[in-house]
Amino acid sequence: MTLKPMENKTSRSIFLGMLLSAFSLFVNGFGVYLTMHAGIGAAPWDVLNQGVSRTLGILYGDASIAISLMILAIDIILKEPIGLSMFIDAVVVGKSVDFFNAIHIVPKPTTLPASIGVMIIGLFIIGYTQMTYMIASLGSGPRDTLLVGLGRRLRRIPIGAVSIGLLSTATLIGWVLGGDVNIGTLICAGLAGPIMQLCFMSAHFDATKVRHQQLKESFRIFAGSLKNK
Repeated sequence: MTLKPMENKTSRSIFLGMLLSAFSLFVNGFGVYLTMHAGIGAAPWDVLNQGVSRTLGILYGDASIAISLMILAIDIILKEPIGLSMFIDAVVVGKSVDFFNAIHIVPKPTTLPASIGVMIIGLFIIGYTQMTYMIASLGSGPRDTLLVGLGRRLRRIPIGAVSIGLLSTATLIGWVLGGDVNIGTLICAGLAGPIMQLCFMSAHFDATKVRHQQLKESFRIFAGSLKNK
């Protein structure tokens, strides 16, 4: 089966896309929760979220929202394409992690192999939900958009090097602020991309063919729908 992106030509399809995006990101938050719950270090951006959370004495999700909105503001300054899902992403993932932290749904792993297994499962959940989130075609996440924006402006630097620079900066700042850096941080940094690609390949999904609808286009369709009523 080949999964195809939504076209979002009507207000109804956009609304369904928003629901798909929100549900995907909620489950994505469960995957993020598992990678941190493994107890062997967090992914680079999550290290930053943890550090800010612990420094300010706020929930992980609130720190995640604050950082996401800051990055979103940078995306807007860089004049990168902004879609509805970017705002959903900024809010849902972090609060989803808070939710799963609160209900203690998964027992804490007690051995290193078990911890690595929990982390790998989390990365696969993240990979598949990134795919269903992208199928909504309503915009990429703030961090991915920032990476693309910087890559366009730093053409002499390979996009992989730009990504490493971003992840290293997030990890360093988060570690200084008290985020968890350990072997799991390296596992996430090294395997997240390949696992995501494997998830995409298993569903014959080509992320390069997704045409993400920008915010102004979504609003134009909603406005047209209201006029026709």
